[in-house]
Parts: sequence; structure tokens; C-alpha cells
Amino acid sequence: MIQVREPAVAGYFYPATPGELSETVMAMLREEQSQTDSAPKALVVPHAGYVYSGAVAAAAYARLWSFRDHYTRVVLLGPCHRCAIRGLAISSVDAFRTPLGDVALDRELSAVLGHPSVSQSELAHRLEHSLEVQLPFLQSVLGSFSLLPLAVGEATPETVAEVIELLWGGPETLFVVSSDLSHYLAYDEACERDLETCTAIQNLDDFADDVAADGGGIGHGDACGATPLGGLLIAARTHGLKVTTLDLRNSGDTAGGKSQVVGYGAWMFQEEEICEPTAW
Repeated sequence: MIQVREPAVAGYFYPATPGELSETVMAMLREEQSQTDSAPKALVVPHAGYVYSGAVAAAAYARLWSFRDHYTRVVLLGPCHRCAIRGLAISSVDAFRTPLGDVALDRELSAVLGHPSVSQSELAHRLEHSLEVQLPFLQSVLGSFSLLPLAVGEATPETVAEVIELLWGGPETLFVVSSDLSHYLAYDEACERDLETCTAIQNLDDFADDVAADGGGIGHGDACGATPLGGLLIAARTHGLKVTTLDLRNSGDTAGGKSQVVGYGAWMFQEEEICEPTAW
């Protein structure tokens, strides 16, 4: 019997019916007209409800349109919000389901099981929204692909970077890191904090141990996904990736008040070699 992880936040973070969900995602993607001449190797995207951060995420996912047939596997990393875990957790199910259909998990990427910080945990994935909300975007912009979802708990960015290196692959492999930015600051303070985080990402300055980074680096007060984000930035330095900021906003700009906001950003990481876009 095929084991499926059912959607946990359909109807809450995004529409629960296939038609409405598809229309919602496609409308946000159509708003993004910019394309790129080099296939992204990695994206950083937010994970709030679509009304808050969907347009920011779409700024990154729209860059995949021209390369949809180049990718056959996606490695998706995001922080655990619902339970505490050590290391990184994969799932033993066969597929993750959304209203748009099932996404098969990639069983060929078993190399990560050999890493001492990677284990299986259904509890880590069962209610986790940071990974789930990315799937309808991926289903909308890519062709056929398999998925390796990694819930990141108590770990170091260096550990995450080691796992990323095991999975690096070639142009067929796309990495997606899910992270929001600052949480519940006043609008002006959030804008300042998130701009500092953006600068750190642009500089590939990966991590700071304090709760809110000062003087460089990204702490957990700057991004809830600071650990997987830090791991990606280490890998980006190792592989000489270039980073492009695509969007930087917060909930005060999208669908909320400005007394307490949550920050969102979208970034694209590219390798130097050119992967030609698909002709349409």
C-alpha cells in the first residue's frame, strides 16, 4: 500500500480546492514577468499563508518557468515549527499530497541516510507547513519531479551544508530553502532588520550564534530558517554561486497591519555555467 502524507494546512495557508489553488498560484506567477538566462541551482522562499507571502515566493518560482524540464528532483529544506527534533528528518512515506496531486518522494537519494544527523521522523513532517506550502508552487512550475523533504531541527549550518553536499548532483537537482525573516517587529524596525539579513545573504555571510545577529551573519531572530539558510550559504560559497535578491517585503506590505509584521524575502542562487532555457 502506498503511504501518503496528507496536506495539513490546505484551507488555512492556501486554498483547499484544486481549481482555486491552481488559479491562485498561477495568478501570482503571471504577475512575475522577469526571467533569467541561467537556471537557478537554489531558491530561498518564505512560507506564510499565500495572502501574506505568496507573491514574494512567486518572484522566485517564476524564474523556473524556462527551465521546468531541466529539473527532475527537488531537495526541500525548512525549519520545524511543530516539534523539536535533533538534526534533519526525512519521511518514510511514498508521496506528499496537495490538492493539486501527489509528489513522489525520491528514494534514490538514500545517501543522506548515511549521515549521522539525518533520521526518519513522521512526527516532524506531519503538521509542518514550511515544506508543504512550497509544493503547489513546485507542482505548477515544474514538469515531472521527485522530492526529498528535509525538516531541519537542532543542527548547525555546517551539518546542513554537509547534507546539501551529499545531494548536490547536477543541473537536474534544485534546492529550495524555506524561511521567513523577522517576526512581530514594528514595520520600520522590521524593514531595517530584514535589509541587514538581505545584505548578509548577498554577502553569503551565513550564521551568527546570537538570537538576533549584530555586525553580520544571520541568527534565528533574523530568520526562522536560519539553520537551513546558513547551510545553503556555506554550500553557495563552496560552489561559487552568485546570489540575486528578487523581493523583500513584509506582511505590512501585503495583507496585514504595521504594528507587528513578519518579514519575507526571495533569493535565487545560480552556478556560473549556463543552462539554456527551454524553448516555448
